[in-house]
Amino acid sequence: MKNLITALKLFLVAALFAFSTQVATAKAHMVITGNGQHRFEVDNHWAQFPDGNPLGSTHGGVAIDKNGKVYVTTNQDRGIAIFGTDGKYLGSLGEEYAGSHSLQIREEYGVEYLYAAHLSAQRIIKVDLQGKLVMEIKDTPEQPIPETFKGLTGVTVGPDGRIYAVVGYGSNLIHIFSPEGKLLKTFGHKGEGLEDTKTCHGVYIDNRFGEPRLLVADRENRRLKHYDLEGNFIGIHAQFLRRPCSVDIYGDYVAVAELQGRVTIINKDGVPVAFLGDNPDEGQWAQYKTPLENIADGIFTAPHGLCYDKEGNLYVQDWNETGRISFLKRI
Repeated sequence: MKNLITALKLFLVAALFAFSTQVATAKAHMVITGNGQHRFEVDNHWAQFPDGNPLGSTHGGVAIDKNGKVYVTTNQDRGIAIFGTDGKYLGSLGEEYAGSHSLQIREEYGVEYLYAAHLSAQRIIKVDLQGKLVMEIKDTPEQPIPETFKGLTGVTVGPDGRIYAVVGYGSNLIHIFSPEGKLLKTFGHKGEGLEDTKTCHGVYIDNRFGEPRLLVADRENRRLKHYDLEGNFIGIHAQFLRRPCSVDIYGDYVAVAELQGRVTIINKDGVPVAFLGDNPDEGQWAQYKTPLENIADGIFTAPHGLCYDKEGNLYVQDWNETGRISFLKRI
């Protein structure tokens, strides 16, 4: 009996050690980033695939549905990949949507739809969450898009259903469409003046100031700009950023994905209040081909898309050849 008790004790110690090692290994990947009320535990290894293959080239955006499922664009056969809140891969919407550059989920009459700037196909798409194409907006002889949709980078939807699109890799024009896809207005100009844009990379609805506004990520001018929903310029919201690609809003704060190795949190006054995952190695900034094994945990190389969930956690996509999506848990 004594030998049996001793054996059981040894077994329990070994099991506890193995469990502790697993926990320690998991926590070894966790890094705290940020400051003040904007502190997060970072998991750069959140995404899990049963086949062991990488996510595939990430050059787009992130969106979250009301059930917490996370949608991530890729340039590979997965198209738009879908994950559970635990990071487990749930499937995809298919390769026909590969190359989508930005994502937004909008609920309409109780049904959620994905709107995307489909860069590789030069079109705006609206699909349901099962992947069925509901609407597309393209440059056609019946409705020519001024200076074409080549280089389409961002799309958002206003409170009245009007659709706003930016062509940051091309004309630098901003287009307004009806909910049915009819072109209503085009504005903007490429340049470095106050009202100009130089790679208007993303466009978002900002509800923090009473009347909704457009918030545009003017990447190569390194700033965020406000317009009203008719396209009239309001002003510069924030500047001197590190090539802002996309934003998302939680409460009074904007999270900005900066291509040069950082996510910045900005308040309503346009002032940075926290920096997340700031990469000290400038040689990795905006480097698409950086191997994942060369990137330190808790650090970004080229944040391109991001999204808050309803608890204020962040999901950040790096522009990366292998594919990288990180989960930042608010603490």
